Amino acid sequence: MECFTFATIKIKIIQMNADKVLELLFYTLPALITGGVAYYLFTAYFNDQQNTRRWLLQKENQKESLPLRLQAFERMVLFLERINPTKLLIRIKPLSDDKHDYENLVIAQIEQEFEHNLTQQIYMTDECWTIIITAKNATIQMIRKANMSDRVDSADKLREVILSDLMEKATPSSAALSYLKNELNGFL
Repeated sequence: MECFTFATIKIKIIQMNADKVLELLFYTLPALITGGVAYYLFTAYFNDQQNTRRWLLQKENQKESLPLRLQAFERMVLFLERINPTKLLIRIKPLSDDKHDYENLVIAQIEQEFEHNLTQQIYMTDECWTIIITAKNATIQMIRKANMSDRVDSADKLREVILSDLMEKATPSSAALSYLKNELNGFL
């Protein structure tokens, strides 16, 4: 008969527990790996679905907003054409011979046109809107500068001086129109 001592019993119990722990580890390790892979795949799938939904929503919004943006660009092109000094001075005739009255009338027309199209800025980039404002202000400045000239003594002479100055250089409107066309080509 074999003599069991307390120490040998303890060792056998530890060996049995170690075997059970090792056996348990062999069963749970594949389950943990499978669970981790499944979690990764489901997470990737749901992220992909969310990105797809976001892309479809963005595409739908673009389809609805594109006509509004195009209309805003059309209106701003019309604005720039209407404040082009060569067309503006032909369209607006002087009411009197006073050059200051004519200057104020033309500038008031430019400001009125601008205020009429003010809401279009929400469909344009900040840089594009800044270019349009710069063209408007440069046109107004050109008119004021011409009015201060010694060559101008009447409203008709003011028109002549502005138009003759424009034969030598491009209008601010034409530079803004070029920028507008480039930006429009960028998002189409």
